[in-house]
Amino acid sequence: MTDFFSNQALASITDHLLPGLWPLLLAFVVCVLATPIAIRVSPRLGLIAQPGGRHAHSSPTPLLGGLAMWLGFAIAIAVFAPRNLQTLGLVVVSGLVTGLLIIDDRWSMRPVVKLAVQIGLSLLAVVVFNFQIGYIGLPGGRIVEFALPIAVAVSIFWLVGMQNTVNFLDGADGLAAGVVAIVAMVLLLAAGQQRQLPVVQLSGALAGCCAGFLLFNFYPARIFMGDSGAHFLGMALGMISILGVAKVAVAFALAAPVLALAVPIADTGWAILRRRRLGASVAEPDQLHLHHRLRSFGLDARQTCYVFYAASGLLGALGLTLFGHGRVLAVVLAVTAVLVSTVAADLLLHTGWRINTPWLRRLLAERPPAR
Repeated sequence: MTDFFSNQALASITDHLLPGLWPLLLAFVVCVLATPIAIRVSPRLGLIAQPGGRHAHSSPTPLLGGLAMWLGFAIAIAVFAPRNLQTLGLVVVSGLVTGLLIIDDRWSMRPVVKLAVQIGLSLLAVVVFNFQIGYIGLPGGRIVEFALPIAVAVSIFWLVGMQNTVNFLDGADGLAAGVVAIVAMVLLLAAGQQRQLPVVQLSGALAGCCAGFLLFNFYPARIFMGDSGAHFLGMALGMISILGVAKVAVAFALAAPVLALAVPIADTGWAILRRRRLGASVAEPDQLHLHHRLRSFGLDARQTCYVFYAASGLLGALGLTLFGHGRVLAVVLAVTAVLVSTVAADLLLHTGWRINTPWLRRLLAERPPAR
């Protein structure tokens, strides 16, 4: 325990992680102030998610949460992040994806149009603002550099994949925002260890806007992020993680964010394969995602979130061991145990589950009074 509070550990936190706290707090405050306004404005713009169909909510719910999150994120970056081309690109591209996908939330784009928007904005980020995965690091310090066409293709694939992963994940109150907040904190810790101050600040801003939105989006949700919010989070997460890779040659540099998102990435990949096998469109929504299956299994929205939070935190902590954050794993294991035990206790208490132990009932049965 003393390792956590040693002078060296505290100095490391102050020097490498504290710069991310201020953008986190500002993004949190702005999002908390902007979200109630979005709740009021959404009905006037027709941005309401109606219950029924594949939607599990029981009453009409505003859909403008993505704009509130982007405002918190953009203002925090404008105040704290360095002013350069890539910071500008992050704000511009994430703002464009938020604005264009608000159109989808209002009138529902055709899948091919939505994919074209994803690819076009990813191309803008890669070519104009230079968000490129130009190489990968291998064990032993070896570096494999990509030719420009391959670097562009890999980077676009990463950004489009992140947008769809978060979009598919957004199926329960508080799920996508909570998981992305955890992944952003994983990126913040990894960047802090590598002394990447801009990435620490950007990750803090992303985590802060997610946390502020969760106050209104956790079960029962008063507002949804919509496709605009999900694509904003996916694009911002993908671009920030590329910045982390671009500035340090670490073996498997994307391991931390990929591991933290391993469950939703695997679920997205399986959804694509499942739909192709059935001859359905890849973009066709269904209720066979993992979070839907957990709901069918008997978990409510809150418990489903706890399962995903625990998995993301645990796998993200495993990824952070590559960056020298081994002690974080112990903390995450303890938090995971608390979340899992909470879900188990809720199931036992509210769903009528019983453990069949007749020998224990006999042992605890009242004895007749002695005569």
